[in-house]
Amino acid sequence: MDEDHFNMAVRKFLKEVGVTSQREIERLVRERDMKSTNLRLRMTLTSDDDPALKHVVETSIELR
Repeated sequence: MDEDHFNMAVRKFLKEVGVTSQREIERLVRERDMKSTNLRLRMTLTSDDDPALKHVVETSIELR
């Protein structure tokens, strides 16, 4: 395995996830009249190639 190629592929994937996720969160907040002061979020990373991969990140973003 080419470590540099692998590292760049992972970074490219994470950049795409980050950019598209931010756009979706911003769209949601803009389009809906969010009544709560917090937006709870959960991101789950899985792989069809290995069911053992399940990485969950949860957070709450304060809306002011």
